Amino acid sequence: MPRVPSSPLLLAGLLAGAAVAHAVAPRQFDAIVPRSLPGSPRQWTYASGVAELALAAGVAHPRTRKAAALATAAFFVGVFPANVKMAVDARRRSPATRAVALGRLPIQLPLVLWARKVSREAGGR
Repeated sequence: MPRVPSSPLLLAGLLAGAAVAHAVAPRQFDAIVPRSLPGSPRQWTYASGVAELALAAGVAHPRTRKAAALATAAFFVGVFPANVKMAVDARRRSPATRAVALGRLPIQLPLVLWARKVSREAGGR
């Protein structure tokens, strides 16, 4: 099993940083929204950014940490299809772009495990 960090504030920072990236550079996220989802890709980009910001706040606060960390693990599982789409779309791109897209896929597992670990360490709160 991969070694994962346990810092809830670091996890919250990662989520908040991703949320900001969704707002500042939405085009890159629009491109990986699966087309099977209803509505526009931009709506999903902004919605996922808002979700990440809410999760960051929840993970950062001790009272909501356990539930927010579990929701974060589910969120990481839920966005995995976007990472798969990115990897599929990168097949005809540069080797560096393909490497980044493929490299994101195995990162999801440690992220899910990290969120679960934060939840477990939050105890009964």
